[in-house]
Amino acid sequence: MKIVIYIYNGITMLDAIGPYEVLRNVRDAEVYFVAENKGEIKADSDFVHINAKYEISDIESADILLIPGSTITFIREMKNKKVLNWIKKIDKTTQWTTSVCSGSLILAATGLLKDKMATSHWKPINLLKEFGVTPKQERIVKQGKYISAAGVSAGIDMALYLSNEIVGETETKSIQLVIEYDPNPIYDSGSISKASNEVIKMAEIKLTKDAKKEIGMMDLLKSGKTLMKIKKAGNNV
Repeated sequence: MKIVIYIYNGITMLDAIGPYEVLRNVRDAEVYFVAENKGEIKADSDFVHINAKYEISDIESADILLIPGSTITFIREMKNKKVLNWIKKIDKTTQWTTSVCSGSLILAATGLLKDKMATSHWKPINLLKEFGVTPKQERIVKQGKYISAAGVSAGIDMALYLSNEIVGETETKSIQLVIEYDPNPIYDSGSISKASNEVIKMAEIKLTKDAKKEIGMMDLLKSGKTLMKIKKAGNNV
């Protein structure tokens, strides 16, 4: 089982590592971290780095392709024709093509999700409409072989769902136990449908701060912005 995780500068690390911790435990799994170019990839926090041993020119096929998201640099990836063409090429070989968080916007930019439903992080999810994709505010959305997960931690749930599809209930439960994934947070505010307005506003401030740190566009993800405006604002990305 060849599992390819595409990584790029500015990724949200848990988007990639969360699913990795699940999928690496699937029987016969071989995981490849792949970037446009080999070398060190930095996370959106700028605190953590991961080494890409493979570049996209090294990878011709995959059983599973996973596209993680990021705070803001997913916009750069959405405009990278080399990467988008590679994703479409690999997708022709996959059993499953998946995304986490704003990674669904990169996948949508390829045209592969057109006329389908998908989810994403709650902040940029409506941008999916710009690619003919119907946004669905759910933890996991499956459309044929395409599976998208909501923000960040939802990637773990998506990977467990995928594991269940591949190896069944017992092995997936054993993987869940291996990583001791038994979430019991002290607050029930992990979904925008459950969070108060005060909490949402504070979360937006944190997201804006991270976006500013990445490319200096404080208003990039404000609601009401169209993808056209975002592309225009991101010309220097």
